[in-house]
Amino acid sequence: MITVDALRETMNRLNRSALLLPGPGATFRVHYWGGNPRHLDNPVHKHSCFEACYVLGGTGEYEEFEENGSVHPLRAHTLFLSRPGVVHQIRSRTGMQILYVAFEIDEPNSSAVETERFRRLSREARPCVAGARDAPTAVLWRSLIAPDKPDWRLSDEAGVSAAPALVRSFADFFSAPGPAEPARSGRSSDVLLSRAKMYIRDNLDRPITLAEVAAYLHVSERHLSRLFTANSRESFNTYLRRMRIQQAAYFLRHTDMAIKDIAERTGFGSVHSFTRAFARETGQPPGRYRSRREFSKER
Repeated sequence: MITVDALRETMNRLNRSALLLPGPGATFRVHYWGGNPRHLDNPVHKHSCFEACYVLGGTGEYEEFEENGSVHPLRAHTLFLSRPGVVHQIRSRTGMQILYVAFEIDEPNSSAVETERFRRLSREARPCVAGARDAPTAVLWRSLIAPDKPDWRLSDEAGVSAAPALVRSFADFFSAPGPAEPARSGRSSDVLLSRAKMYIRDNLDRPITLAEVAAYLHVSERHLSRLFTANSRESFNTYLRRMRIQQAAYFLRHTDMAIKDIAERTGFGSVHSFTRAFARETGQPPGRYRSRREFSKER
């Protein structure tokens, strides 16, 4: 187990200095590093990227909601991986001490071999590996954590240099047989807001509430609401509506998807609600917006 202060110090350092991870053959973009000393249940959700997690203590379970999904028990030194687009949930009655990192490979700046490894990982990864305390991936992850004894701590440069090796190792760890059993500020408020916005963008195809996102981030609804108004200059609901409209406009411009399907894919629930919101935001209903695009293409 690690102290809350050591956890906070580690995450601040990584979110400040280890978001772009270049390396031989592969470059990774990290959306956030995180740690929670008492992770309970979070909402059923999905990500557009990978999210790898390491349980340091406590017990719980991880479930994937797909055709061949299953429930996996979680305990100390279990590592699990949420793949892009896979709906899942983490649950714990008593709370787990957990580390996590959300990432994706930067394909234009990575080799074909490394790109294919992570594409294959998104299709075929083992979701959960228990008893992994001495696995290289687990050892690398623990090496990033600031220890309680100051004279044991790595410099920022030495600690951050281990991050690319850790992320690269996930392709081996979750695919292979495995064990038996540029710069961003790094302020916690910035990271929380970034995670909230990413959660919204990744789950636009269904209803989303302030309470749900706050529960996912383990903060109060009031705190999350303040983050939006103070840092984004718009409310939670305004941002959510703007993202839904933005996604709908993309579908109208670039696809032949039926308006009813677009309404469902962007979480409006009905064509009437979608048409009214879209017209209020853009000044024209979806059908006319699409017709103007097609007229422009013909000209």
